[in-house]
Amino acid sequence: MKKILKSSLLFFFLICTISVQSQSSKLENSLLWEVSGKGLKKSSYLYGTIHMICSKDYFLSEKTKKAFNNSDKLYLEINFTDPAEMSQMQQLAMGKEPLSKKLSPEQLVKLDSILKKSTGMSVQQIDNFSLLTVLSLISVKSFGCTDLKFYEMEFSGLAKERNIAVLGLETVKAQFEILENAYSNDEILKLLDESTSEETTDLVDAYKAENIEAMYALSTDLKVTSEKTKKQILDNRNLNWVKVMPEIMNQNSIFFAVGAGHLGGEYGVINLLRKEGYTVKPVMN
Repeated sequence: MKKILKSSLLFFFLICTISVQSQSSKLENSLLWEVSGKGLKKSSYLYGTIHMICSKDYFLSEKTKKAFNNSDKLYLEINFTDPAEMSQMQQLAMGKEPLSKKLSPEQLVKLDSILKKSTGMSVQQIDNFSLLTVLSLISVKSFGCTDLKFYEMEFSGLAKERNIAVLGLETVKAQFEILENAYSNDEILKLLDESTSEETTDLVDAYKAENIEAMYALSTDLKVTSEKTKKQILDNRNLNWVKVMPEIMNQNSIFFAVGAGHLGGEYGVINLLRKEGYTVKPVMN
Protein backbone atom coordinates (compact mmCIF):
# COMPACT_ATOMS: atom_id res chain seq x y z
CA MET A 1 0.00 0.00 0.00
CA LYS A 2 2.78 2.42 0.95
CA LYS A 3 4.66 1.73 -2.29
CA ILE A 4 1.53 2.16 -4.39
CA LEU A 5 0.70 5.43 -2.64
CA LYS A 6 4.19 6.77 -3.30
CA SER A 7 3.79 5.96 -7.00
CA SER A 8 0.38 7.63 -6.99
CA LEU A 9 1.82 10.85 -5.59
CA LEU A 10 4.39 10.96 -8.38
CA PHE A 11 1.63 10.36 -10.92
CA PHE A 12 -0.76 12.76 -9.18
CA PHE A 13 -0.28 15.82 -11.35
CA LEU A 14 0.22 13.96 -14.62
CA ILE A 15 -2.65 11.54 -15.02
CA CYS A 16 -5.19 14.07 -16.23
CA THR A 17 -2.97 15.41 -18.99
CA ILE A 18 -3.19 12.44 -21.35
CA SER A 19 -6.72 13.10 -22.64
CA VAL A 20 -6.59 14.86 -25.98
CA GLN A 21 -8.71 16.48 -28.63
CA SER A 22 -9.06 15.45 -32.25
CA GLN A 23 -6.34 16.59 -34.61
CA SER A 24 -6.56 18.90 -37.57
CA SER A 25 -3.90 16.91 -39.46
CA LYS A 26 -2.26 13.51 -39.13
CA LEU A 27 0.97 13.26 -37.18
CA GLU A 28 3.72 10.82 -38.02
CA ASN A 29 4.45 7.95 -35.63
CA SER A 30 7.17 9.45 -33.48
CA LEU A 31 7.40 10.47 -29.84
CA LEU A 32 10.43 12.68 -30.59
CA TRP A 33 10.22 15.96 -32.53
CA GLU A 34 12.97 18.38 -33.51
CA VAL A 35 12.34 22.12 -33.24
CA SER A 36 14.50 24.37 -35.44
CA GLY A 37 14.39 27.54 -37.53
CA LYS A 38 13.32 31.07 -36.65
CA GLY A 39 16.87 32.05 -35.77
CA LEU A 40 17.61 29.19 -33.36
CA LYS A 41 21.34 28.49 -33.21
CA LYS A 42 20.76 24.90 -32.09
CA SER A 43 17.80 22.58 -32.40
CA SER A 44 15.65 21.77 -29.39
CA TYR A 45 13.59 18.62 -28.91
CA LEU A 46 10.05 17.81 -27.87
CA TYR A 47 9.35 14.35 -26.45
CA GLY A 48 5.93 12.94 -25.61
CA THR A 49 5.81 10.71 -22.53
CA ILE A 50 3.22 8.31 -21.18
CA HIS A 51 4.48 9.47 -17.76
CA MET A 52 4.32 6.01 -16.23
CA ILE A 53 4.82 2.46 -17.49
CA CYS A 54 5.63 -1.05 -16.21
CA SER A 55 9.34 -1.89 -16.26
CA LYS A 56 8.84 -4.65 -18.85
CA ASP A 57 7.33 -2.11 -21.26
CA TYR A 58 9.74 0.74 -20.61
CA PHE A 59 11.94 1.82 -23.50
CA LEU A 60 14.07 4.76 -24.52
CA SER A 61 15.06 4.73 -28.19
CA GLU A 62 18.56 5.48 -29.41
CA LYS A 63 17.28 8.52 -31.29
CA THR A 64 15.88 9.88 -28.02
CA LYS A 65 19.12 9.23 -26.12
CA LYS A 66 21.07 11.00 -28.84
CA ALA A 67 18.76 14.03 -28.80
CA PHE A 68 18.89 14.17 -25.00
CA ASN A 69 22.70 14.04 -25.00
CA ASN A 70 22.80 16.88 -27.52
CA SER A 71 20.62 19.10 -25.30
CA ASP A 72 21.81 21.61 -22.71
CA LYS A 73 18.83 21.57 -20.32
CA LEU A 74 15.83 19.41 -19.47
CA TYR A 75 12.35 20.91 -19.12
CA LEU A 76 9.49 18.87 -17.67
CA GLU A 77 5.91 19.90 -16.98
CA ILE A 78 6.95 20.07 -13.31
CA ASN A 79 10.46 19.97 -11.86
CA PHE A 80 10.37 16.73 -9.90
CA THR A 81 13.92 17.28 -8.64
CA ASP A 82 12.95 20.37 -6.65
CA PRO A 83 12.35 19.37 -2.99
CA ALA A 84 10.06 22.36 -2.46
CA GLU A 85 7.87 21.27 -5.37
CA MET A 86 7.71 17.71 -4.07
CA SER A 87 6.76 18.95 -0.62
CA GLN A 88 4.01 21.03 -2.18
CA MET A 89 2.79 17.97 -4.11
CA GLN A 90 2.47 15.92 -0.93
CA GLN A 91 0.51 18.69 0.75
CA LEU A 92 -1.89 19.15 -2.17
CA ALA A 93 -2.45 15.40 -2.49
CA MET A 94 -4.37 15.63 0.76
CA GLY A 95 -7.89 17.01 0.48
CA LYS A 96 -8.90 20.34 1.97
CA GLU A 97 -11.59 18.42 3.81
CA PRO A 98 -12.33 14.68 4.23
CA LEU A 99 -14.12 13.03 1.34
CA SER A 100 -16.81 11.96 3.80
CA LYS A 101 -17.70 15.65 4.14
CA LYS A 102 -16.95 16.72 0.59
CA LEU A 103 -19.12 14.12 -1.16
CA SER A 104 -22.81 13.39 -0.89
CA PRO A 105 -23.94 10.05 0.63
CA GLU A 106 -24.73 8.76 -2.86
CA GLN A 107 -21.30 9.77 -4.16
CA LEU A 108 -19.60 8.10 -1.19
CA VAL A 109 -21.44 4.84 -1.83
CA LYS A 110 -20.39 4.94 -5.48
CA LEU A 111 -16.76 5.73 -4.61
CA ASP A 112 -16.65 2.95 -2.04
CA SER A 113 -17.91 0.47 -4.62
CA ILE A 114 -15.35 1.61 -7.19
CA LEU A 115 -12.50 1.40 -4.71
CA LYS A 116 -13.38 -2.09 -3.50
CA LYS A 117 -13.66 -3.34 -7.08
CA SER A 118 -10.42 -1.81 -8.35
CA THR A 119 -8.12 -1.67 -5.31
CA GLY A 120 -9.70 -3.68 -2.51
CA MET A 121 -9.73 -0.57 -0.33
CA SER A 122 -12.62 1.32 1.24
CA VAL A 123 -13.54 5.01 1.42
CA GLN A 124 -12.41 5.12 5.03
CA GLN A 125 -8.84 4.29 4.01
CA ILE A 126 -8.56 7.22 1.58
CA ASP A 127 -10.88 9.68 3.35
CA ASN A 128 -8.18 12.34 3.77
CA PHE A 129 -7.03 12.31 0.14
CA SER A 130 -8.33 14.49 -2.65
CA LEU A 131 -10.40 12.91 -5.40
CA LEU A 132 -7.58 13.60 -7.85
CA THR A 133 -5.25 11.55 -5.68
CA VAL A 134 -7.77 8.71 -5.67
CA LEU A 135 -7.98 8.98 -9.47
CA SER A 136 -4.21 8.67 -9.74
CA LEU A 137 -4.19 5.73 -7.32
CA ILE A 138 -6.68 3.76 -9.39
CA SER A 139 -4.85 4.68 -12.59
CA VAL A 140 -1.63 3.30 -11.10
CA LYS A 141 -3.41 0.04 -10.27
CA SER A 142 -4.71 -0.24 -13.85
CA PHE A 143 -1.16 -0.91 -15.08
CA GLY A 144 -1.21 -4.22 -13.25
CA CYS A 145 2.38 -4.14 -11.96
CA THR A 146 4.37 -2.87 -9.01
CA ASP A 147 7.72 -2.33 -10.76
CA LEU A 148 6.77 1.02 -12.25
CA LYS A 149 8.99 3.43 -14.13
CA PHE A 150 8.32 7.13 -14.56
CA TYR A 151 9.71 8.77 -17.68
CA GLU A 152 10.10 12.09 -15.90
CA MET A 153 12.15 10.41 -13.16
CA GLU A 154 14.28 8.56 -15.72
CA PHE A 155 15.04 11.77 -17.63
CA SER A 156 15.81 13.56 -14.36
CA GLY A 157 18.28 10.81 -13.48
CA LEU A 158 19.97 11.12 -16.87
CA ALA A 159 20.16 14.90 -16.41
CA LYS A 160 21.85 14.41 -13.04
CA GLU A 161 24.41 12.06 -14.62
CA ARG A 162 25.21 14.72 -17.22
CA ASN A 163 25.06 17.52 -14.65
CA ILE A 164 22.57 19.57 -16.65
CA ALA A 165 19.78 21.69 -15.22
CA VAL A 166 16.24 20.37 -14.74
CA LEU A 167 13.41 22.90 -14.82
CA GLY A 168 9.61 22.99 -15.03
CA LEU A 169 7.22 24.67 -17.45
CA GLU A 170 4.77 25.19 -14.59
CA THR A 171 4.56 24.76 -10.83
CA VAL A 172 2.85 22.03 -8.83
CA LYS A 173 0.47 24.59 -7.36
CA ALA A 174 -0.50 25.98 -10.77
CA GLN A 175 -1.10 22.51 -12.20
CA PHE A 176 -3.14 21.44 -9.20
CA GLU A 177 -5.41 24.47 -9.51
CA ILE A 178 -5.96 23.73 -13.19
CA LEU A 179 -6.84 20.08 -12.58
CA GLU A 180 -9.00 20.87 -9.57
CA ASN A 181 -11.08 23.34 -11.58
CA ALA A 182 -11.28 21.13 -14.69
CA TYR A 183 -13.44 18.38 -13.21
CA SER A 184 -16.56 18.25 -11.08
CA ASN A 185 -16.83 15.55 -8.42
CA ASP A 186 -19.29 13.62 -10.58
CA GLU A 187 -16.94 13.78 -13.58
CA ILE A 188 -14.07 12.36 -11.53
CA LEU A 189 -16.30 9.59 -10.20
CA LYS A 190 -17.27 8.76 -13.76
CA LEU A 191 -13.61 8.63 -14.77
CA LEU A 192 -12.93 6.32 -11.84
CA ASP A 193 -15.86 4.08 -12.68
CA GLU A 194 -15.04 3.73 -16.37
CA SER A 195 -11.28 3.27 -16.05
CA THR A 196 -10.21 -0.24 -17.17
CA SER A 197 -6.95 -2.15 -17.38
CA GLU A 198 -7.78 -2.97 -21.01
CA GLU A 199 -7.71 0.72 -21.91
CA THR A 200 -4.35 1.09 -20.20
CA THR A 201 -2.99 -1.92 -22.11
CA ASP A 202 -4.14 -0.42 -25.42
CA LEU A 203 -2.56 2.92 -24.52
CA VAL A 204 0.75 1.28 -23.64
CA ASP A 205 0.73 -0.69 -26.92
CA ALA A 206 0.14 2.50 -28.89
CA TYR A 207 2.89 4.23 -26.97
CA LYS A 208 5.40 1.47 -27.66
CA ALA A 209 4.53 1.78 -31.36
CA GLU A 210 5.01 5.59 -31.07
CA ASN A 211 1.57 5.80 -32.65
CA ILE A 212 0.40 9.29 -31.70
CA GLU A 213 -2.83 8.96 -33.66
CA ALA A 214 -3.83 5.77 -31.84
CA MET A 215 -2.99 7.32 -28.48
CA TYR A 216 -5.24 10.27 -29.26
CA ALA A 217 -8.11 8.01 -30.26
CA LEU A 218 -7.77 5.88 -27.12
CA SER A 219 -7.38 8.83 -24.78
CA THR A 220 -10.21 10.96 -26.13
CA ASP A 221 -13.58 10.12 -24.64
CA LEU A 222 -16.15 12.86 -24.96
CA LYS A 223 -18.47 10.92 -22.67
CA VAL A 224 -16.25 11.70 -19.70
CA THR A 225 -14.14 14.63 -20.89
CA SER A 226 -16.03 17.81 -21.71
CA GLU A 227 -14.82 20.49 -24.09
CA LYS A 228 -14.35 22.76 -21.07
CA THR A 229 -12.12 20.21 -19.36
CA LYS A 230 -10.00 19.62 -22.48
CA LYS A 231 -9.52 23.35 -22.91
CA GLN A 232 -8.35 23.74 -19.32
CA ILE A 233 -6.01 20.77 -19.07
CA LEU A 234 -4.61 20.95 -22.60
CA ASP A 235 -5.22 23.99 -24.79
CA ASN A 236 -4.66 26.73 -22.22
CA ARG A 237 -1.59 25.08 -20.78
CA ASN A 238 -0.10 24.51 -24.23
CA LEU A 239 -0.65 28.16 -25.08
CA ASN A 240 1.09 29.20 -21.87
CA TRP A 241 4.05 26.92 -22.54
CA VAL A 242 4.53 28.13 -26.11
CA LYS A 243 4.67 31.71 -24.84
CA VAL A 244 7.82 30.95 -22.82
CA MET A 245 9.46 28.28 -24.98
CA PRO A 246 10.92 30.67 -27.61
CA GLU A 247 13.02 32.60 -25.09
CA ILE A 248 14.17 29.36 -23.48
CA MET A 249 15.18 27.82 -26.83
CA ASN A 250 16.97 30.98 -27.94
CA GLN A 251 19.44 30.58 -25.10
CA ASN A 252 20.09 26.82 -25.17
CA SER A 253 19.24 23.53 -26.82
CA ILE A 254 16.35 22.23 -24.72
CA PHE A 255 14.90 18.75 -24.28
CA PHE A 256 11.21 19.19 -23.43
CA ALA A 257 9.53 16.05 -22.03
CA VAL A 258 5.78 16.48 -21.60
CA GLY A 259 2.70 14.27 -21.75
CA ALA A 260 2.12 12.93 -25.26
CA GLY A 261 -1.40 14.36 -25.14
CA HIS A 262 0.07 17.84 -25.45
CA LEU A 263 1.67 17.15 -28.84
CA GLY A 264 -1.31 17.03 -31.18
CA GLY A 265 -4.40 18.98 -32.08
CA GLU A 266 -5.04 22.51 -33.29
CA TYR A 267 -3.77 23.86 -29.99
CA GLY A 268 -1.14 21.18 -29.50
CA VAL A 269 2.46 22.23 -28.89
CA ILE A 270 3.60 21.03 -32.30
CA ASN A 271 1.02 23.05 -34.21
CA LEU A 272 1.40 26.12 -31.99
CA LEU A 273 5.18 26.16 -32.49
CA ARG A 274 4.68 25.81 -36.25
CA LYS A 275 2.30 28.77 -36.18
CA GLU A 276 5.04 30.74 -34.43
CA GLY A 277 7.29 30.09 -37.41
CA TYR A 278 9.37 27.17 -36.15
CA THR A 279 10.09 24.03 -38.12
CA VAL A 280 8.85 21.06 -36.09
CA LYS A 281 9.51 17.67 -37.64
CA PRO A 282 9.47 14.08 -36.36
CA VAL A 283 12.80 12.38 -35.65
CA MET A 284 12.37 8.98 -37.26
CA ASN A 285 15.79 7.44 -36.60
